[in-house]
Amino acid sequence: MFSKSKIHEPGPKVATETPKYEAPAAPASEFGAASAPRAKPPASVLSSDLTIVGNVKTTGDIQVEGVIEGDIRAHLLTVGESATIRGELVADDIIINGRVVGRVRGLKVRLTATARVEGDIIHKTIAIESGAHFEGSVQRQEDPHAGGPTPKLAPPEPKTEA
Repeated sequence: MFSKSKIHEPGPKVATETPKYEAPAAPASEFGAASAPRAKPPASVLSSDLTIVGNVKTTGDIQVEGVIEGDIRAHLLTVGESATIRGELVADDIIINGRVVGRVRGLKVRLTATARVEGDIIHKTIAIESGAHFEGSVQRQEDPHAGGPTPKLAPPEPKTEA
């Protein structure tokens, strides 16, 4: 009627599973695994006590609070209220809160109420808030980054009779 279970009987143990060695997972940044998405780096900030004489180029975002005498190329460019830039600005998105002397080329350009711009603006979309000071021309282009400087027309060549 009652039977003794074999579970509690002493005897040779049989391994049902052999443990397998698994290497610990390495961080994605160590080997540059393509499957892990990268976090967008924060914007580079050029502080108000910084003066740069020369061009600035980045594929990321930049916020300028100081003085730059040169051209700036970026993805997103924010010109702070205390900033002064003398040069050309080229970016996908440009937000101007401070002073710019030079041409501005961007897909989206925004002049806030504290903006002071002296130069031409070439844009796809533009927003100018009430109170912004702007002196120059505005030109809409489908791709404001293409072409670089606006070409000037050459005078017609005089006709010569043979």
